[in-house]
Parts: sequence; structure tokens; C-alpha cells
Amino acid sequence: MAIIALVSAKGSPGVTTSALAAALSWHRRLVLAECDPAGGSVLAGYLGGALDGPRGIGELAVGELRDGNLESAFWSQLVDLDAPKRERLLLPGVVDPAQAGSVTPLWQRFADFFTGLEKGVPPYDVLVDCGRLQVAGPPWPVLRAAAVVLLVTRAKLPDLSATRATIRAIERDFTEHRVPPGTLRLLVVGDGHGNAEISKALRLPVIARLPEDPRTAEVLSLGGTVRAGRPLMRAAGALEVPVRALLERRLARLAWPVPQSTPQLRAGSTPGVSGAV
Repeated sequence: MAIIALVSAKGSPGVTTSALAAALSWHRRLVLAECDPAGGSVLAGYLGGALDGPRGIGELAVGELRDGNLESAFWSQLVDLDAPKRERLLLPGVVDPAQAGSVTPLWQRFADFFTGLEKGVPPYDVLVDCGRLQVAGPPWPVLRAAAVVLLVTRAKLPDLSATRATIRAIERDFTEHRVPPGTLRLLVVGDGHGNAEISKALRLPVIARLPEDPRTAEVLSLGGTVRAGRPLMRAAGALEVPVRALLERRLARLAWPVPQSTPQLRAGSTPGVSGAV
């Protein structure tokens, strides 16, 4: 599936929590990449800082700018979320604000590399936590390269109002950069207005809804034992189904044969008869 990106308009609607819950429930090999310019939180939160030294996208960026070694260094910067299977891997985000300046110029480089992981041996999907869009140096190239972009929003009016403006900004950028239509969808978090009402108001389909589950959200934010039977984990585990269905429909449309236009006849010619004499 290549890149599935999650992004939000403002505040804390649960982008990282949603992305991590989905990553821990994914059925295919997956890399969860924290590409939030404001910094990653899984390393210090869910993993409790239990790593042997610095690791993540910031280290990759510094090495790429210095040596151009992204391909060779990438796998050493990942954390196995389900060790030792290497099936759910984390690329931690920046932890030092100084690293953000190194990452920002490389968003296109990372986007291209993430896209190629789908064709690797073995292949990996890439779930990207892009954080909030209204920050300095947002990862626009990653969003444009994504097969699906999930705009995460809560279902209350203030959040929906901010989301409306963000939808228009993304749509303008995607049109300008010729991103195929149908890439953007809503991922709704928590209680509030209904999916049909939200979709109609924002003129964008809701792909899924994740429930309020404070206990699981706390574990995903601060560490602990994740229980697969909890409401958030069940809903996150089901998210892969509509995402994959959306991609299959898009691929089917792209595979449709393009109608051949009827050749225009020159004046005085007859179909099926050579113009030579």
C-alpha cells in the first residue's frame, strides 16, 4: 500500500495515538514513521525512553546531509515494536528541536524512499504520523506521495471548523501538484456529530471512526500493556480494511482502458478506403 499518512488541523485530536494503535494492529509488515516537525512522542511515551542511544529520523537526516547514506542507514534507525519479528517497526521522530532544521529539506527524499519500501524484499507499508499541518516546515512532499491521506479530527464543532479550512488547504496543494483525486479522507475520533453529518458538512468521506478509550490512549501515550480487546484497538485494527478497499478501487479505476478517440478524417476521405490513388 506504500504510504498512508495521518495529519490533523490543530490541537491534539489523537494523530499519534491513532497511528500507533493502527500500527500495533496492522496485518502486513509496517513501518510507522514519525514525521511530525514538532517532534516525535512514541519514543519517550509508549516506549518509555528505553533505547540504547539516539535513533530516528533526525539521525537519518544528519547522516543523509553529511554522507548521503539513507539506504544503508535506514534499517539501523528503526525500533522493533514487536521484537524480534521485525514486522512492526518504528522510525522515531525528532527529539531535539535542532534536528528539525536537518529534516525539513529532506521531506522529498524521505517521501521517495518510503514509496520504494512497498517494492522491497520483504515489502513494507509505511504509516506516517505527520502531526499538525499548521507548523513550520510541514512534510508536504510526504503527504503528496501518500496513497491515502487521513485527516484526523474530533467530531465537535470547534474541531470540525478548523478541519474545514485544512481540507481546503490540502485540496489546493494537491490540485497544484497534480495529486490524483480521492486521496484524502476523514478519520473521526470520539463522540459528537455523526459520520454522515460530518461528511456532508465537510464534503469529504469519513473512512472510519475511532472511539473514545481513555485507558488505551493513556497506555499508548505513557507506556504499559496494550490489550487487543479494548475498543480503540479493535477499531484501529479494522481501519486497514477500508483503507485497503479504497486503494483497490483507485487501482481498478487506473487500470480501466482509456477510450481511443476516433481518428479525424481528412476532407473528402472515406472510412476504410485509402486516400492513395
